[in-house]
Amino acid sequence: MADGISSFWGPVTSTTECCEKNYANSSYIAEFYNTISNIPCILLALIGLINALRQQFEKRFSVLHISNMILAIGSMFFHATLQRVQQQSDETPMVWEMLLYLYILYSPDWHYHSTMPTFLFLYGAVFAMVHSVVHFGMGFKVHFVILCLLCIPRMYKYYIHTEDASAKRLAKLYVATLFTGSLSWLFDRIFCKNISNWPINPQGHALWHVFMGFNSYFANTFLMFCRAHQRGWAPKVGYFGGVLPYVKIEKSKKTQ
Repeated sequence: MADGISSFWGPVTSTTECCEKNYANSSYIAEFYNTISNIPCILLALIGLINALRQQFEKRFSVLHISNMILAIGSMFFHATLQRVQQQSDETPMVWEMLLYLYILYSPDWHYHSTMPTFLFLYGAVFAMVHSVVHFGMGFKVHFVILCLLCIPRMYKYYIHTEDASAKRLAKLYVATLFTGSLSWLFDRIFCKNISNWPINPQGHALWHVFMGFNSYFANTFLMFCRAHQRGWAPKVGYFGGVLPYVKIEKSKKTQ
């Protein structure tokens, strides 16, 4: 929320801000809660990465978890500085991550194995170069939403073909966190003027970060289950500490 303060990082140069008073808690962090709310996203992605490496899942899932971490770190830099150059480090990884989801979702049925990753890589590279020069504003949000919508039919197909109740629960948690996080984001954007006069700011954008951190984790875990089932690895859903779900597999010699 713009308030004219010029602190450690200088004047705000980003083209978008959230409903949080700048430098209210630290002269080094422009939006304190929007910055630290990315920490759970990093930790969840790290847990997913460790599980993917430990059980030797395909490299695509390790890259996916790492991309989640990169996105969260980029978001931290952006909200901490509110600088235009750091806004790029938040928005570009958002697009790259969705391109990676598209690859993981659609590649199992894609017969021309080299064309899809080549196209998606070039698409992501061109977008990054263009976006570094031209800020699309609302166009970026529309573009990102379209990429998200392209994933939904495939996610739904995986859901209806999954018989395991625990795996279906992962998909339901994915939908629930996406819905709740989106409501938090919209609430922060639409009612910012009203929220500014409240004694306590509910930090809707920070809640969006937390919910989307869990959303990505549930999505990744569900996709890991589906892929393991495709490979014949007898996947099962376990729980870290009886709470956080993860996929455990049993590879036979023939499927390794």
